[in-house]
Amino acid sequence: MPVGTFEAIALHAARVMEGARVELLRGRLGAKAVPYGDRGRVLQWLTRVCVRRRPELWLDTQQGLVIESRREGRARPDGILAPSDAFAGAGTWADPTPVLMVVEVTSYDSDTDHRDRVEKPRAYAETGIPVYLLVDRDSCEIKVHSQPDGVRYEQVRTLPFGKEVILPDPVGITLDTEPLKDWTR
Repeated sequence: MPVGTFEAIALHAARVMEGARVELLRGRLGAKAVPYGDRGRVLQWLTRVCVRRRPELWLDTQQGLVIESRREGRARPDGILAPSDAFAGAGTWADPTPVLMVVEVTSYDSDTDHRDRVEKPRAYAETGIPVYLLVDRDSCEIKVHSQPDGVRYEQVRTLPFGKEVILPDPVGITLDTEPLKDWTR
């Protein structure tokens, strides 16, 4: 699907359906659930932790990003960690240059496996986003992807909920993931 067509569809969807979140990954249109309930709670927790430890940053849960190697993709990560004013004046789909980390929290829909575990790590690594944090509520694990090489992330650390997780530079935050146990099925 051409980017212009996608952006027109995304704009229309946002106008007619409150909370509509559509994405364009590898030329394919996709929709994702809004992070309500326990998914939303995970993002609230993560926002508090990040702001407490790095007050100059903000975990944005609304901004869309231009992604992929040719910048033809559009993603709405569940969270984007960047300097607090990074997206001032940006439109719906922002340049990813100031992004330190993107976050996805798995939902319990049929698309999660392929979208969050396969397509998004590849797209975010191609884009050069330094850290991709996947809060995998199915497996009760945190996956920290880092060191993008333009194709994939060279480092992937997987730890169970309850362990301390160090988010590498440029994030430089340590997470106590014990609270995540409360927001799974």
